[in-house]
Amino acid sequence: MSTVRPEDAPAAVDPDYPIDPVPQHARRSLFSLAIVLLGFTFFTPTMLAGAQIGAAFDVTSLIWVLLLGSAVLGVYVAVIGGIGARTGLTTVMMCRYALGRRGAKLASLLLGGTQVGWYGVTVATLAGLTASALEWEGRATEIALMIVGGALMGVTAYYGYKGMYALSVVSVPLMLVLAGWVTWRSLDEVGGWGGLADIEPATTMPLATAVTIVVGTFASGGTQAPNWTRFARTPLSGFWACLVAFLIGELLMLGFGAIGALSFGEGDFVLVLYQLGLVGWGLVFLIANLWTTNDNTAYNFGVAGAEIANSRSKKPFVIGGVILGTLLAITGIYENLIQYLVWLGILIPPLGGVVIGDFLARWRRGMPEAVALPDVEWRNLAVYVVAALAAWWSSEANWFIPPVVGVVVAVAGVLAVQRGRRPVEESVSA
Repeated sequence: MSTVRPEDAPAAVDPDYPIDPVPQHARRSLFSLAIVLLGFTFFTPTMLAGAQIGAAFDVTSLIWVLLLGSAVLGVYVAVIGGIGARTGLTTVMMCRYALGRRGAKLASLLLGGTQVGWYGVTVATLAGLTASALEWEGRATEIALMIVGGALMGVTAYYGYKGMYALSVVSVPLMLVLAGWVTWRSLDEVGGWGGLADIEPATTMPLATAVTIVVGTFASGGTQAPNWTRFARTPLSGFWACLVAFLIGELLMLGFGAIGALSFGEGDFVLVLYQLGLVGWGLVFLIANLWTTNDNTAYNFGVAGAEIANSRSKKPFVIGGVILGTLLAITGIYENLIQYLVWLGILIPPLGGVVIGDFLARWRRGMPEAVALPDVEWRNLAVYVVAALAAWWSSEANWFIPPVVGVVVAVAGVLAVQRGRRPVEESVSA
């Protein structure tokens, strides 16, 4: 079989290479990647999750819960992000190797579909808090804000990596400074760390559920980190960019949300800003915070759609996903946020575990330029089902940490079923 190199193929319609390996001339610096990924993880609903977790633990236990959840998420995402940098491929394209040509469609539907759901959550958050700040009332007003916000946040994703970087390089420092200042004010409100430690938990929550919620905030988005790290110049750059964004960035957002909630009795960081009389800055923070995440989300379902259609352009799928996500916002997806996060923490990490396991078992020495892939790699698909069930059982039984269970079972299962099989590149005939 003759191989066709991407650079020899017809020019890509989309400069973001949704179904092709990213060529070396299009690779980006570690700083560029970290800024884009930090813009992704600086996310108001993450603060909401931190606030709900914060209400269930004393401050010492809370710190350990947030550290554990962020570490699990950060290491998992960093590993798969490094693989993305090594291969130059998106997550859904790597799933073609792990699950087969048609099997990868399941991954694209799962990953792209959950990102459309997240888009709807974010659009609803933006509309509700904007209406609250401006004291605009009525369901029709809120729906109008959802439509306008949903359309605007899809613009930077439509223009790809360059658009997302331009937005993030301005908004990330602004969000970090503003969030840090408000956290300092929150601590001052309760008399410092000592006063914060004296606050008694208002509710209870199992440790495993709390960690699953932390991982669930970016289980889907983090699994798709290769969509950006494939632009890294080296696998190590991709690894560190993810670790900075999904461990440190996630931890900061959760911490800001938890401290604000404990200090002001308010679970939403933006509403804390409003309480401090910073309505204007609150709106600036809200728009920058949600926009830098939702354009990444739209980008994710755009490349997932491109994989399904085998299209070199993600743009039609960005537009379609934005419309669908906005409709989900209007129909009330926001009301089921926590349960949605738990399910993401159960279903998505095992998929990433299958990709990691298959990489270690068969193609860690490098990706072939062309390969005769099966329609479905049934062994790996069966492992995914077993791993997802194991994560679900872990959640139901309140045993250990469901996302960790799902990833470990998936990696171990793929290594077991692929044992003795030739690496993928050995099956390619020149």
